[in-house]
Amino acid sequence: MRQLTSDEISELANKPKVKKIAVENFLMTAIYNETKMHAEMNLSQDARLYKWNIETIRAIKDGLNQMFG
Repeated sequence: MRQLTSDEISELANKPKVKKIAVENFLMTAIYNETKMHAEMNLSQDARLYKWNIETIRAIKDGLNQMFG
């Protein structure tokens, strides 16, 4: 696992229809998840709770794939 750079996070967060703050905050703190599965479970919970759109969820998933390989 590796931490994404600010530029990598910014690129994901600035895609059309993406909730920028959600992507930035989630990916900046995802480093504290022990596994990709744990991060994906957190994403699922947060997406439901905050009613994130599919573009935001996809951007975060793309970031997690980059982080966890």
